[in-house]
Amino acid sequence: MSVRVLLVDDQALIRAGFRMILEAEEDIEVVGECADGTQAIDSVKRLSPDVVLMDIRMPEMDGIEATRRIVGDETAPPDGIKVLMLTTFDLDEYVYDALQAGASGFLLKDVPADQLVAGIRLIAQGDALLAPSVTRRLIHEFSRSGRARREEPAALAELTPRELEVFRLLARGMSNAEIASELIVSETTVKTHVARVLMKLGVRDRVQAVVLAYESGIIAPGDA
Repeated sequence: MSVRVLLVDDQALIRAGFRMILEAEEDIEVVGECADGTQAIDSVKRLSPDVVLMDIRMPEMDGIEATRRIVGDETAPPDGIKVLMLTTFDLDEYVYDALQAGASGFLLKDVPADQLVAGIRLIAQGDALLAPSVTRRLIHEFSRSGRARREEPAALAELTPRELEVFRLLARGMSNAEIASELIVSETTVKTHVARVLMKLGVRDRVQAVVLAYESGIIAPGDA
């Protein structure tokens, strides 16, 4: 089954470039294009994409607000619609806000074609595209802005020692494969642990787990 992708960017040339790259893949289908966040919300309801490739800075409604509304839509499919954010700058000041809004990952607009395709497939599978470099920026932004910390979640006590270990590695931005290598276990085992961690902590995905981890002080800036 093809991964259905909606392109959202106010620059027509950017959308055309992404469409050309994605339509060359047999397992990816571009189902529509939008020039702003308002159009994106309407198109998501009409087209039911699996992944929304969303620019951050757009007129009318920016990508962060559009993402918040799309992810928070209670009428959305059970598995949810994944949003992959696009940014022009590696140090975009909106990284934190976009992830809090529910984005499943970040890509730079000048990303190589193969990484764009791989990222969309990864997101569609329910994983998160959160490279360690993005995690570092996320934590740096939190430290710099002095955002109020949450209390350590009570649910943390429900995690087994192994699940806590997986949670800390996940919070550093490590992929399932990297965690498996670190703990010398199979990726299947890691996926099981990650699923249990997310369920026990009551977070939607691993990106939200990272946000929770540094907001509550479970990991410190130096840990990433």
